[in-house]
Parts: sequence; structure tokens; C-alpha cells
Amino acid sequence: MRIAYVINSVEGGGAAAPVPAVCAVLRAQGADVSVLALTGRDRRGLAAIEAAGLDVTVRPDGEKDHCAALHWLDARIAAQQADVIWTSLTRATLLGQIVGQRRRLPVVSWQHAAFLKPANRVLLRLRQKRSALWIADSECVAALTRQRLGVAEDRLAIWPLFAADAAAPQARAWRPGETLRIGSLGRLHPVKGYDLLIEALARLKTSGFHPATPFMLEIAGEGAERDALQGRIDAAGLRDEVRLAGFTADPRGFLASLHLYVQPSRSEGLCIGVHEAMQAGLPAIGSAVGEMGFTIQHRRTGLVVPPGDAEGFAFALAECLSAPERLHMMGVAARAHVLEKFGPDVFAGAGAAIMARLRVLTGNGTSAPHR
Repeated sequence: MRIAYVINSVEGGGAAAPVPAVCAVLRAQGADVSVLALTGRDRRGLAAIEAAGLDVTVRPDGEKDHCAALHWLDARIAAQQADVIWTSLTRATLLGQIVGQRRRLPVVSWQHAAFLKPANRVLLRLRQKRSALWIADSECVAALTRQRLGVAEDRLAIWPLFAADAAAPQARAWRPGETLRIGSLGRLHPVKGYDLLIEALARLKTSGFHPATPFMLEIAGEGAERDALQGRIDAAGLRDEVRLAGFTADPRGFLASLHLYVQPSRSEGLCIGVHEAMQAGLPAIGSAVGEMGFTIQHRRTGLVVPPGDAEGFAFALAECLSAPERLHMMGVAARAHVLEKFGPDVFAGAGAAIMARLRVLTGNGTSAPHR
């Protein structure tokens, strides 16, 4: 079976991040997978895809030239003689659906995000039947896909986009006298809620709260909100406590250097960052959005805060800063939880089940029309 895996871009930290792991399962199931990116953006996700030995082609043009992108994609899929078009995110999905209809090929489409722009939501709902199979990255996104796109149960599957790795580097326990290292991984975008996190720390500062130990918060990521966030940090007098660390090419090493992870997102699907943090043995403070509200077990593996609640985050941070010696045991429990719930066998099994459905759609691996 030849699969053309179409993604919007090879941007670092975006939907390109899980491509190597997903494709590894598809290839283990006998598929020949090639990756087609509609544009490059910052290209920081490209190295990992190439390191996985995948054939990847990046279109050098922009994000708004949809007609030109459609012609490019159609030509690439025809040249590769693909049996299946596999798409991720809205632009790739809508263009992939058009090519699939033209070429009479089945389309498989990921749904990653809990938030869809209103226009994208309308377009995807109108065209949802053009994808033979929809895959949600979590239970919460599956429920949203049924509700907002009207996808029937027999065309919906769930494949959690996180495979826990027991060999991942582990964070070590905080020791008295050390600076407590707090961190987060994510794009500097309003949906990630880093303005709320800065506001929470500012509230602690103005309330007169004095933690028992010094701390440093580092946010690893890049994005359009950098200047605005830095302005908030400066205005709150937090330059000594909060640092925008920029993009990291070694997220595992970054996580292993921390004692506590925070994810104040306003909206999420699975949220790979918080799961990677728990895999590293870190307790997490996270918003009750997406799968975070289920994966983080309140006061056992971390703390769960209502989304958009700066005061709630302030109280959660104060609780952790007041008793840093308790964090490591919560992190041990967090690691055990994600290894059990998202282990590699679970990840591979979900992919194998989807491949079995694809073999039916394509006539056991040979190209077949899809209407």
C-alpha cells in the first residue's frame, strides 16, 4: 500500500512532530509512506522526518496560494501512484479531499485540535464525507469530531498521538538549596495561555507570597507572541524569574532539566508536551482542556486548573513552590501513569487497527475506487 502523507508544513512543534512515529507504525504494517508538505514555514520539523528515513518533499511556496498548492499536490500524488491520501490539519485535508475525489482514492484525515476556526469548521463539515476515515488524536477530539463535523461512528477511529518511551531521559528530584526549575514547551501563541501564566506569577508577586525556594520559569518555544509576552514579563517585574528560552532542538533534555511542568493552554487536543513531561517524571500543572484533564490526576500526578483561570494557576504554583520536596513523588506517579496508558504497544496497536481498515478500503493494498 502506497500512502501519501500530506501535512500543512514542516514547522517545528506543529503537526509534523508526530509524523515519524506514526509513519514507523504504518511502515511496520507494510505500507510505503511518502510525506508531502504544502509549505516549509520554519522547517524545524524537517530534520526529524528525514532522520526517520522518510521520503519527504516540501513545496517551497506559501500558505494562501491554494490553487497552485492543489495542482502541485495532484501532480505529486499522481507521480507516486498513491493508493491512499493521508491528511493532517485543515488545508492539507481540504486539498487532499479534492485530489482524492479527482483520483478516486480514499482519504484518511487526522483531527488534532480541540479548536477549529469557524470557517474551517464549516468547510470540514460540508466536506466530511470526502474522507473515508477520520482519526482523532484523543477521546476528547473524537467526541468533538462527531459533534462538530457530523462524522458517523463507522468512519471514526482514535489513535492517541503519543507513544510513551521508558528510555526517555528522567528528571531528578529537587534538592534543598537548588533553584526550582519550572518549564513549558509550546508555541508562543494565545491558545497556549502563557499570558495567563505570567499573570499568575505577577499575582503571586503582588500578593506578598514569598516561596521557600527560588525558582525560574523557562518557556521553550517560538511564535508571534514573543514580543507581547516579553512586554508582560517586563511590566510585571519578572525578568529574574521568567525566561523565554526560544525553540529547543532537544525537548527531552529540556524536560529532564526541570522539576515541574506547566501547561496553561486555553484549548488542546491531546497535548503532547504535557505527556512528554510526565514521561520524564515531572508533575504537571495543566488546564482542564482536552486530554490534560484526564491524564493529569489531581494531586496525584499534578494539579488541574480551570482554563483561563490565572488565579487558579497562581494558587497551584504557590502550592508547589511551598512544598517542592513533594514534587518528585508526584512525578514518579506521573511517569508510571503515562507509561501504562500510552505505552508503545498501545500506540502500535491503534495504528495496526487503522491499517486493517485501510486494507479493506483499498482492496488489501491495491488501488480501488472510493465514491
